[in-house]
Amino acid sequence: MAQIYCVANQKGGVGKTTTTVNLAAALAGIGQRVLLIDLDPQGNATMGCGVDKRALEFSVYDVLLGTSTAVQALVTSPAASFQVLGANRDLAGAEIELVGLERRERRLRDALADLDDQFDFILIDCPPSLGLLTLNGLCMANGVIVPMLCEYYALEGLTDLVNTIKQVHANLNRDLQIIGILRVMFDTRITLQQQVSDDLKGHFGDKVFDTIIPRNVRLAEAPSHGKPGVVYDPHAKGSKAFIEFAHEMVRRTQPQAAARQKAPSA
Repeated sequence: MAQIYCVANQKGGVGKTTTTVNLAAALAGIGQRVLLIDLDPQGNATMGCGVDKRALEFSVYDVLLGTSTAVQALVTSPAASFQVLGANRDLAGAEIELVGLERRERRLRDALADLDDQFDFILIDCPPSLGLLTLNGLCMANGVIVPMLCEYYALEGLTDLVNTIKQVHANLNRDLQIIGILRVMFDTRITLQQQVSDDLKGHFGDKVFDTIIPRNVRLAEAPSHGKPGVVYDPHAKGSKAFIEFAHEMVRRTQPQAAARQKAPSA
C-alpha cells in the first residue's frame, strides 16, 4: 500500500516543485518505488525529472478526463529510477472541464486506484491555488507535506493551508492530515529565520521535520539540466539534505522498511 502525499502550500515560491522532485529522486535512490504526479499546468516538476512535457503522448490531463489510463500515461524519469505522471499546458483547461463531471474531486484517486500496491510512495506536486486540481490531489492523499520558508508572511499562509486541510478532511477525505512541515531555503545567517523556525517547533512540535533544507545554488541550477538536484550534484549541501529527508520520511511513515534498511546483512 503506497504512502500518498501532496506537496502543497497556498503560497507560491516556497519550493514545492523542488521538494517534490528531489524527494522523489532521493527516495528512489534508497530503494523505494516512487511515482511522482505533476498536477501543475506549468509542468515544472515534469521537466525537472528530465521528461519533455511537450513530447508526452498522454499526460495527467488525459487521465483526469478519462481519455487515457494511468498506466498508458506513466513514463520513467531518465534522470532517476522513478515513474512520472507528467503535466503540460493541456492541464490548464482541466479546471473548467472537470466541473461538469461526476466525482470531479476524486477523478485522480479513481484513475490510480489499481496502481496503489505498485509503489511505496506517491508524491503529488500541487499548484498554489485551491482549485479542482489541488482538490483532486488532496482527495487522493493520505497526508500533506508543507514546504515552508521561515518568514512571518509564510506563517500567515500556513494558517490558511491548515484551515483548508481541515475542511477537506471534514468533507472529502477523512484520511487527510498534515504529515509534516519542511523548512526550506534556510539560511542560518538570518536571525529572523531562526526565530520563525523556533516558533514553528514550539507550535507544531513533532509535525516539523527534523531535516532542514538549506538555500543552495546547485538545487536551483539542476532543473536547467533536466535533473533533480540529488542527481545533478549529490554532494551539494541541498542534495545531502534531501537524501537525509528521504531517510526521515521512511523512518516516519514506514518504520518496518526503515528497520530493514538498518539491519546488518547476514
